[in-house]
Amino acid sequence: MKGLSKTARTLYDKLWDDHVLHTEDDGTSVLYIDRHLLHEVTSPQAFEGLDIAGRKVWRLSANLAVGDHNVPTTDPRPGIPPPPPAARVGP
Repeated sequence: MKGLSKTARTLYDKLWDDHVLHTEDDGTSVLYIDRHLLHEVTSPQAFEGLDIAGRKVWRLSANLAVGDHNVPTTDPRPGIPPPPPAARVGP
């Protein structure tokens, strides 16, 4: 196509290249993660794993958690007992 460079890069390529810390000879890359999005379904297990290993979350300011899919649209919802408060916020 006219006007397109042969070196055009996708957004994915740009993001990847900007975050590569090191690339091994086999092509495996170590990336710097500057933002960690937390999900209420899978994040509790990750935090539990850190707790079991005696490790703490590094750089709390890089973590962003947004509640989703866990708020009933009507109140109360029959048959769904509320979880204990600690289970809703994690460790």
